[in-house]
Amino acid sequence: MLTVHSVKKLNGKCRVPGDKSISHRAVMLAGISEGKTTIDGFLKGEDCLSTIRCFEQMGVLVQEEKDRICIVGKGHKGLSEPKNVLDAGNSGTTMRLMAGILSGQNFHSVITGDDSLRGRPMERIAVPLRKMGAIIDGRENGKKAPLAIRGGQLKAIEYELPVASAQIKSAVLLAGLFAEGTTRVIEPRASRDHTERMLGSFGITVDTDGLSRTVKPGKLKGTHIEVPGDISSAAFLLVAAACLEGSEVTLENVGINPTRSGIIKVLQQMGAEIMINHQREVGGEPIADLNIRGTKLNAVEIGEEMIPSLIDEIPVLAVAAACARGTTRITGASELRVKETDRISAMAEELEKVGIEVTTLEDGMVINGPQKIKGGRIDSHGDHRIAMAMAVAGLLSEDIVEISNESCMAVSFPGFMDIIRELIDG
Repeated sequence: MLTVHSVKKLNGKCRVPGDKSISHRAVMLAGISEGKTTIDGFLKGEDCLSTIRCFEQMGVLVQEEKDRICIVGKGHKGLSEPKNVLDAGNSGTTMRLMAGILSGQNFHSVITGDDSLRGRPMERIAVPLRKMGAIIDGRENGKKAPLAIRGGQLKAIEYELPVASAQIKSAVLLAGLFAEGTTRVIEPRASRDHTERMLGSFGITVDTDGLSRTVKPGKLKGTHIEVPGDISSAAFLLVAAACLEGSEVTLENVGINPTRSGIIKVLQQMGAEIMINHQREVGGEPIADLNIRGTKLNAVEIGEEMIPSLIDEIPVLAVAAACARGTTRITGASELRVKETDRISAMAEELEKVGIEVTTLEDGMVINGPQKIKGGRIDSHGDHRIAMAMAVAGLLSEDIVEISNESCMAVSFPGFMDIIRELIDG
């Protein structure tokens, strides 16, 4: 049980853990590349460690040298057939992106996950991969994990994504590396582009034309990857500092990829004072230092067009909305219903336990503010982003907030509360 007390302000400098999405992709691409890849800033959270363990089961050598991860790739089709079931843990990214890679291998594999992941929809990636020639089956007529995949002999397709999803897009593009012909993916709206950027670092060109991405089969070459700080992890500290007047916090070396930086735009629209300093590019990814000062916030409308760039930040933005003046309306976020948990219902349920009234919508929520956050006992639902969002609520509350099942924070942000304590002392 984690107990969080209210604070007056946060001050200081810190760094957040490496980007989870980029860490996953670095391991995956390194595993199918020729030669050695070194990774600095790798996120040693449970999700990314699941990805490492899966590739180790397929013969990939992964070593840790101080703070650097070194991977000796097996080449284009050099992965070995796993002798046991691959376990993605709680990681949807691991399962969905690996399905694309496994579909290109000339062997049989089975990939599963924890209770939460086995309940999440997998048909969305199975459909295009089957069209390419992979044989994929699973529970509920192939809709849910465990997934059994027999790959090899893929043919390129042109596929229009039903929803804006970096995971579906990436699964198809990764399968396209092993397919005969040119694979083309068309999105309804732009989603995260980490896969496209990183493929370039490994020597593979992904052609971009508006919302279209095309890739041809090719062999990857080992390289060096520097993983920036995760903007989704930074979001919790940004919101906490923004809501506490008198706070001033600098987050160093944070990734500000435009497909991920919606949290910055929304907080600025709410009136937060955010300065973006020392902008530079590392390994194809834009990074910067973010300086934020606490001030009074105003309500904002978050619509469908913004959701892909801040889907993971909605839980903590709900806390900011409770502190803001006016009515915040979030729509177009139905994808939250099929995350680690139903984040719309779960956040509404937990916020109400600390005195925040929330109106849920099928695709979002409405919160009137400002409201006083009271103490209470809440449940994380085993969801790392809900646990951290409610910890932020505890910093803003009138009384203590107790959070059960808080260990799930380590999925994406090991040491989250340690950094909070340092900023309080700062």
